[in-house]
Amino acid sequence: MTTSDLRRAVPDDAPALARVHVTSWSETYQGLMPDGFLAAMTGKARRERRQIMWRQLLETQQQDVLVALAGGEVVGFVSGGLTSFTGYDAELLTLYVLRSAQGVGLGRALVAGLAQVLATRGHRSMMLWVLDTNPTRAFYEHLGGLMIAEKTEVVLGGELREVAYGWAELGTLL
Repeated sequence: MTTSDLRRAVPDDAPALARVHVTSWSETYQGLMPDGFLAAMTGKARRERRQIMWRQLLETQQQDVLVALAGGEVVGFVSGGLTSFTGYDAELLTLYVLRSAQGVGLGRALVAGLAQVLATRGHRSMMLWVLDTNPTRAFYEHLGGLMIAEKTEVVLGGELREVAYGWAELGTLL
């Protein structure tokens, strides 16, 4: 994984971001979320809505978004921005890498890239929310994230428990 495999996302990346977003949900959350909720989050209509959402976010620059490329194709992305979580000034909002591109350092590179962008914007700390049953929790712990909170969300077909991880100093991720 090289830094040339990462770049800032542009509005024309919206279809690729939507594809990776929805595909990653299907690959990651099968069996971890209620079936009805997962189906609603991964269908064609959701993919179309995600494409519109990503284009708007990128056009208005509401979040910092980086994409990871393999063979010139977007295979992962990360986004982040401001948070209202007490004690932290930035939040990693999304991190998705297609299963076929996992295990080669893309996730680590995306997190480090986002930390760098946030640091240049004056942020000092970062947190994120992750599903408590998501196996990627170990990834965040390996990166030095400390569990700082938990919450339960009511969704179609059940409840989802999420935990928050935080890094008091972005420098630990660079």
